[in-house]
Amino acid sequence: MVWNEIQTYFHANAPVFWSNLFSHIQLSLAAIGVALILCVPLGIWISRRLAIANYIINGINMFRVVPSLAILALAMPILGVGFKPALLALTVLACPPIIINTYVAFREIDAGIKEAAKGMGMTPLQMVLKVEFPLALPVMLAGVRTASVEVISSATLAVLIGGQGLGSYIINGVSMMSKSYLLIGAVPVAILAIMSEFIFAYIQKRLSYN
Repeated sequence: MVWNEIQTYFHANAPVFWSNLFSHIQLSLAAIGVALILCVPLGIWISRRLAIANYIINGINMFRVVPSLAILALAMPILGVGFKPALLALTVLACPPIIINTYVAFREIDAGIKEAAKGMGMTPLQMVLKVEFPLALPVMLAGVRTASVEVISSATLAVLIGGQGLGSYIINGVSMMSKSYLLIGAVPVAILAIMSEFIFAYIQKRLSYN
């Protein structure tokens, strides 16, 4: 019965599903991308300033206890509805694991390696790009891996503020008590999250062996 309903939906509405899937992926990638742009430089910066590192990390960790739905509600009066407030909420969600893992990754680099690079005449920027960043990348990817799973799962909430994505099927499934709609939304979200986990885990493993 449920399978027949799903088949009937796809037969009549396949383009709508693919549009929602694309919107979900687009929103998730945008949030991860913005979080990387903001948090990787900040994580590197605080790894060199221990006096303020704990304050910044604790401040960012505070956002972890704030539900994404609350951030969406707070963003609506400023950004309205749709893509922008959803992007803001998901970016805030993605930031803590990325910045913390970046900070830890750069702090754990052997001081002897840094001294050797400095002795070779490298500038601070060259040390970061050519020596420290490659060594820190596996640990940094662990943070991106965690953030990506959280963002993909939470992107379903975008529909509550007029956004698009797979969350529309889950919300409609709950309101209509429809198992088929719930599965149409929940199964692709679960598959995307699992794929993200495996892809980053594979990359992280390969980098760790190199």
